[in-house]
Parts: sequence; structure tokens; C-alpha cells
Amino acid sequence: MSWWCAASTKPWTWSPQIYVGIWLLMGATLLAYFGGASKARSAGWFTTSRKQKTLFTVGILVLWGASDWPLGTLGAGYLASAHMAQFILYTMAAIPLILLGVPAEMFRRTLAALRLTSATRFLSKPLVAAATFNIIMVTTHSPPVTDFLRGSQTGSFAMDLLWIVGAVALWLPLISPIESHRLSSYPGKMVYLFVTVGIVVIVPSAALIITEEPMYLTYELAPRVLSSWSALEDQQFAGVIMKLGATPIVWGAILAMFIRWTNESGLSNKFGPKYHGRLVHADGTVDAESDQRTAQDIASARREPDVPAMAGLQPEQLN
Repeated sequence: MSWWCAASTKPWTWSPQIYVGIWLLMGATLLAYFGGASKARSAGWFTTSRKQKTLFTVGILVLWGASDWPLGTLGAGYLASAHMAQFILYTMAAIPLILLGVPAEMFRRTLAALRLTSATRFLSKPLVAAATFNIIMVTTHSPPVTDFLRGSQTGSFAMDLLWIVGAVALWLPLISPIESHRLSSYPGKMVYLFVTVGIVVIVPSAALIITEEPMYLTYELAPRVLSSWSALEDQQFAGVIMKLGATPIVWGAILAMFIRWTNESGLSNKFGPKYHGRLVHADGTVDAESDQRTAQDIASARREPDVPAMAGLQPEQLN
């Protein structure tokens, strides 16, 4: 029984291991969330929807699964690819789900209790958030830092904590529970997400893929999980995960934001013949009254000029 995952020289075994620190931290987080939600509802401060509770719970479970045995153990000292899978799950799945599951008032109260209100406001600035995420990503995947931190339980815990901070910074300008933290325009959000996740990641992922020698001593010297899979092949696969692991989520989010933007800004009215001249709501529904008015306007525009109304006029009356 150990406190947290760390590199080990023991041969890999599929026998489950218990990490007390992970179980206590995740369990305490869930208890604090549901206890706070129940107390807030009873006091009339705010309510937490069923959807928010589901998103938060799923996010914690993903975080738990990425940190605990077997993935956490493999990533801490056996496979670079498992290490990279942990990073993707932390930053692209667990943290955004958790943020989406926290009510705004709960988020404010938590930040105030931890005295992190000002720091979080500063961290939510797009340039600061992008720099924070990418610095943490590059630093925690550099061979010297990875080998140093993975060598102890405390270091491995620090790496996981840094990933959480970087992920929170990444998503604050997009889906922070507090509206003032978020970027106001959809084009700004799309550009921010593409640049922050899609540009800098090319360098470390390419280095992992094209190198001819293993870069991490931790994973090169670790007992092999699969005898047919070398440390170099494992490292190259880690580079592929780093480059492509976030792609579906990033482009899916960009597509969703683009659709919302076109609906809310009226671009679908201008470029979509199906909705031309109609009021399209944010949820994609078309206003029935505007639809009826549009049909009447089109019919009026196509009607011939009312010639009989002018037939009884004398020539001098037309001048």
C-alpha cells in the first residue's frame, strides 16, 4: 500500500495496488461537492442541477482513473505512452468536465475560501492561460523534469498537480463557471483554443516521434511491460498520443462553438437558404412568427403591380 504512484524497479504485475492518497483525495472532493450542494440548496443560496452533478462526478471518476492503478502506476514508472495518456485525460477530459459541473456561486465561494479569487482572475486572461498551460506541458514532459519528478511519490504528486493547474488555466477562458472569466466572442474562443493546444504541442510531440534513442531514463530502464515493445517504440507512441490525443476534443469544441456562433449572430440567416430571413434561436429552433412573416413577404414581393388601381385616373392626374 502506497500514498501515491511513483517509479518502481519491480517487475510489472497486474495485481491491483491501493494508493491511499488518491482514494482519500478523490473521495473527499466528491463529499465536499455534494455536501456543499446540499447545504446551499437548503440555505437557498444556489442550486446544483442534475446535469452539473453528473458532469462533475464523471470528471472526478476520469481523474481518478487516470491517477490510480493501473494507468497511474504504468505512467509513473513503466510506460511513457501511459504517462502521456494520463496527461491527455487530465487536461482534455477530467478538468473541463469538472468545471462544467461546478455552479458559479460554488466556484466563487470556493475561490474565496482558498483565497484564490485574484489569482484565478489573472490566470483566466487568455495570454496568461495559454502561456501557463504550454509552459507546464513542455516542462513536465522534458526528460530531466520527468525523470526527477517520477522518482518519488511526492514528485509524481507534484506533476499531477501541475497538470491540473495547467488544465484549469487552459479551460478558464472558455468554460469558467464565472462568466467574467470567459472570452466574450466565439471567434476569439476558437482562435484561442486552436493556438493554445494546436501550435506549441507540435515541438515536443515531434521530438518524441523522430528521436532515434529513448529520452527518458525512467521508462528506458523500467521493467518491460511487454517484452516485444521496446522503450523507443513506447516513446514514439507517446508522441503520437500527445499530437493526436486532443485533436477530436479540440476540433469538436471548435465546431460546436462555430455552430452556436452562426446561430446567435444570424450568419445562418444570411448564408443558409433554409433559414433566410427567419429568426434562429441559440438552440437552433426557428421562430414560427418570423417564419410566417417571411412567407408573407415573399408572396408580396412576387405579386404583380396593382395596375387596376390606376386605371381610373386621368392623364393629368398622373403628372
